[in-house]
Amino acid sequence: MKRGTGLLWPVLCLCAGLLGQAPAVAVQPSVPVISIIIDDMGKTLEDGRRVLRLPGPVACAFLPRAAHTVSLATQANAAGKEVMLHLPMDSIDGRPLDAGAVTLDMTHGDFAATVGADLAAVPYVQGINNHMGSLLTRHPGHMLWLMQEMQRHGSMFFVDSRTTVATVARQVAHENGIPNTDRNVFLDHKLEASEIEYQFDRLLRLARKYGSAVAIGHPHPQTLAMLENRLPSLRGQGIRLLPVAELIRLQQEEEQTWQASWSPSPKAAKN
Repeated sequence: MKRGTGLLWPVLCLCAGLLGQAPAVAVQPSVPVISIIIDDMGKTLEDGRRVLRLPGPVACAFLPRAAHTVSLATQANAAGKEVMLHLPMDSIDGRPLDAGAVTLDMTHGDFAATVGADLAAVPYVQGINNHMGSLLTRHPGHMLWLMQEMQRHGSMFFVDSRTTVATVARQVAHENGIPNTDRNVFLDHKLEASEIEYQFDRLLRLARKYGSAVAIGHPHPQTLAMLENRLPSLRGQGIRLLPVAELIRLQQEEEQTWQASWSPSPKAAKN
């Protein structure tokens, strides 16, 4: 179930009762599912190779102009990992931007050309998420430009990294028919091992509560050590690790089923 619907459920049931309709049954995957994305890929070769050795379909998000992006993205695809463009975007704190960034002061033409070049720089790219972007993701016009470029480059998905609560990126993706989801947990905002473990446990709790959840981490030694230790035990805990595209497909099917179950029948609408 999508986040937030749990609090709404009693109200919806009451409304359904008043309308004489049976309340919809929440549809969730039979097993809670998670996806994990490792950002900032391409900067260092050894850390990148360690990510590729992680068990299961851990997605790899590559900075477009990093030194080892082409090599590691090619290896990631061969290893069955999803390859994503980790697109640098303007932030509100004015931090230095990685090469290939899109900015608020770009013209539409410059923006489109930059995104196109970034996509071309990452072999086997299947989706995009934002690197930083606390400024740019709050601007609907620029997010529309991004979704239009994604449409031009074929079937792709978008993950909103949610670097600001004011983001409209996922909303614009949805409005333009781009398969999408958003990040629920940052695994390593703090690099203490106990904090990374706590965030991973939080990811699993969210998946059990809502059916699915997405985490973003980085190729830090502490993060990779935790994942090397914890990922093999997921199946025994009743959790499935899925590619991001597959998790998005399940979320969309659930949303469509939920919406259909709450759409009034023609007779009910006439009454």
